Amino acid sequence: MTWDAPIAKFLACPRDLTPLHCQTAALVCERGHSYSIIDGVPVLLVPEVEQTHPEGTRSLIVAWSRDVSSLPKFEVREGQIDTHVKNWISATNGNLYGHLVGKLADYPIPEIRLPPGEGRLFLEVGCNWGRWCLAAARAGYRVVGVDPSLKAIRAANRVAAQLGIDASYLVADGRALPFVNDIFDQVFSYSVLQHFSKPHAREAMVQIRRVLRPRGRALVQMPNAFGLRCLYHQIRRGFRTTRRFEVRYWRPAELRSTFSATIGPSELDADGYFSLNVQPSDLHLMPLRYRCVIHCSEFLRRMSGIFPVLVKCADSLYVSSTRAESSAAGENVFLTANIPQGR
Repeated sequence: MTWDAPIAKFLACPRDLTPLHCQTAALVCERGHSYSIIDGVPVLLVPEVEQTHPEGTRSLIVAWSRDVSSLPKFEVREGQIDTHVKNWISATNGNLYGHLVGKLADYPIPEIRLPPGEGRLFLEVGCNWGRWCLAAARAGYRVVGVDPSLKAIRAANRVAAQLGIDASYLVADGRALPFVNDIFDQVFSYSVLQHFSKPHAREAMVQIRRVLRPRGRALVQMPNAFGLRCLYHQIRRGFRTTRRFEVRYWRPAELRSTFSATIGPSELDADGYFSLNVQPSDLHLMPLRYRCVIHCSEFLRRMSGIFPVLVKCADSLYVSSTRAESSAAGENVFLTANIPQGR
């Protein structure tokens, strides 16, 4: 078996960043670390580290056993919505989409708030079925998506093929990105790092900086601890320590300082109010009560451009970072110091 996707030349071992070569249904680095290719998808997870999501563990089990019998067998017919997307729409897009589970009639592909791509290379960290990759491709980017879920990546491939969009998808962890240094013009992540513990989120930020070109940009959505909805949920759980895949809430000043220190100069913008996943492009999919929420959110978002104080109370924030001009060369020891080097 060969794997010759356009992104193949940029791949690197997520343990030691050495080049990967295809060998008999696997990608192998010069130090002997091997990563299975399952159903045409490389599974580039590091098994020695704790996975951030249960699907990462399931992906590793399939990769180790090479037994695909546990994977769902979905076929996408013209005019139909992929079954994975229909079943997972609430989990990937937020609670406002719960009424669409099993009933989705159209792919909710959002409008991405980025300049025209003009062929620049785009990476999404935590892409699931690829909605933001599809949005970026339509905006003119060459897109790559990574996610720890093999089921989600297989769905992303099916949806991209169904819609006639070129995209490369890999099973990988945002804390150990399987790419060489300095290759992406734009990195994007939405509703993903908020589920990481803060130390793990910082590891992902460092990785994002590593794979960005000098002056490359990152746009990452994060929850605001001072947003009204976010405060409500923190109060409901008694401000206790977060567990597993629960959302971690960040203060605006904390976001700005952490992203600036790990990626480069960073600024905050309001993404939405009253939800962490409000998308005005999905108005046609929503009942009246939710349309009102979306319209109010959009009004406040626009007003935040006039009255910046409103950014501080947005529930969902975009952190926009620019990588400094300095090269990532010499950072590899730091970046891989906490990743086990065993086979």
